[in-house]
Amino acid sequence: MVALLEWMLVTSYLWVKAAHLIFVIFWIAGLFMLPRFYIYHQPTVPGSVEDKQWIERERRLRSIILNPAMIAVWVLGLALIWINQMNGRPILTEGWLHAKLLCVIALSGYHGWASAYGKKMARGYRPAKDRTLRLMNEVPGIATAVIVILVIVQPF
Repeated sequence: MVALLEWMLVTSYLWVKAAHLIFVIFWIAGLFMLPRFYIYHQPTVPGSVEDKQWIERERRLRSIILNPAMIAVWVLGLALIWINQMNGRPILTEGWLHAKLLCVIALSGYHGWASAYGKKMARGYRPAKDRTLRLMNEVPGIATAVIVILVIVQPF
């Protein structure tokens, strides 16, 4: 059974890679949207109809797009590493992959921060200033640029 699974993964490498990239796009798109939602949600009056609408929008974005996409990115990314190892390409020793994994771990932490922030807003707490939210809105774009450069250019 394990040999069959290994054969299927090795022969489906490009499909796994395509699926990984598709879910990366979903995840990053959601991470672009969520802080923007918070920027618009921030000035609403806690408990108002508008506040409740933003809370529901944010919850749906997290539960329908962000969380499943992040899980898929991790599962498929680890599968790609494993497939490469099975094919005799030990990419776990390559510096660019270490840097990429560090960026993805940081982006996962950012995802956690963003999710927790939305839950605080749902309780009526608005801890960040508008400027902070606007700056945090830039994190996914910067992380995406760094990760793409690491994967394509493989500078080290």
